[in-house]
Amino acid sequence: MKFFHPDKVNYGAYGDTVHHHLHVVSKYKDGYEWGGVFAMNPGEKTLSDEEYQDMVEKYRDLLCK
Repeated sequence: MKFFHPDKVNYGAYGDTVHHHLHVVSKYKDGYEWGGVFAMNPGEKTLSDEEYQDMVEKYRDLLCK
């Protein structure tokens, strides 16, 4: 919540053919998939590798405080 400031957070737990795992998805009003189920594999990449790396570093800073 502190990092992405979403309007809602959706959770999904799955594990039919693999070990159980949990998805935590930030959702935003008027954003992608608001009001519906989030796509498990949308096949879309919206960030560059550098942007993903920046996100990882921000997570690390936030979680290691």
